[in-house]
Amino acid sequence: MDLIAQLEAEQIASLGKSIPDFKAGDTIRVGYKVTEGTRTRVQMYEGICISRKNGKGIAGSFTVRKISFGEGVERVFPLFSTNIDSIEVVRRGKVRRSKLYYLRARRGKSARIAEVTNYKPLNSGADA
Repeated sequence: MDLIAQLEAEQIASLGKSIPDFKAGDTIRVGYKVTEGTRTRVQMYEGICISRKNGKGIAGSFTVRKISFGEGVERVFPLFSTNIDSIEVVRRGKVRRSKLYYLRARRGKSARIAEVTNYKPLNSGADA
């Protein structure tokens, strides 16, 4: 298994992307490259991260949920996609679960997530 982890680390390093430290419950803003005809632009998609899958590996992905015109919209982004321009953490959420699928059934005040005010970033050493 060490060989596989080493190969993944090399692939991630070759991409040269910096992924911020975020988890489920955080409100994030994802800059996604949209191609319309011949032109490419960056479209921002802001919402609550309701899940992370496959951790920090090359196959990792995350789901972002937002309310657009009164309708819940979810989108799954691959973590190391070439179409992702930037990921920015807007606010940190205080949650006790890793998957927030219960938010799908909630509306209004019951769908709120408390904000973490004493956030300390992880040490970005060999792991990041």
